[in-house]
Amino acid sequence: MTTTQWITDIALLLVVFRQLRESRLDLKSFLLPLGIVSFVVHQYLNSVPTGGNDLVLVGLLIAVGAALGIAGGIYTRVRAVGEHVLIKAGVVSAVLWVLGMGSRMTFQLWSEHGGADDIARFSVAHSITSDQAWVAAFVLMALTEVVTRLGTIYLRSRMVQAPAQPVRVPAPVS
Repeated sequence: MTTTQWITDIALLLVVFRQLRESRLDLKSFLLPLGIVSFVVHQYLNSVPTGGNDLVLVGLLIAVGAALGIAGGIYTRVRAVGEHVLIKAGVVSAVLWVLGMGSRMTFQLWSEHGGADDIARFSVAHSITSDQAWVAAFVLMALTEVVTRLGTIYLRSRMVQAPAQPVRVPAPVS
């Protein structure tokens, strides 16, 4: 792995630790993880192969990313204090984040340090046509995890901010 890959992978892992202490939900809460994952997408996603079962692999890992992201967003505490929304990632949210982001880094390390032959055999047996399919699948999984987690947190923040509207019962007409 290159130095840039190490830095971006570690930065993605550490983003959630910033949220282990309660802080205000603001634009920076969204821009930091989106910026890091956008850099990763720009650097490593050249194409999405469509041959063989490449799209199945990509779809499966996107689904895993969505599940991790939604669950991570659900297990992030979101509460309103005055006019501000505060968020705090719980232990489950942090574990899910590290699982998702760490799996990409672990796969990359494994593929470079002894796992390449196993990955090649698996790919041939399951009609995955190139290593770019694996790259696309893991990068899109990370992107999906970030977007769905942030989307879930955003939706939850809107629900805690919405003031309860009093129910108006029409007066009887006499």
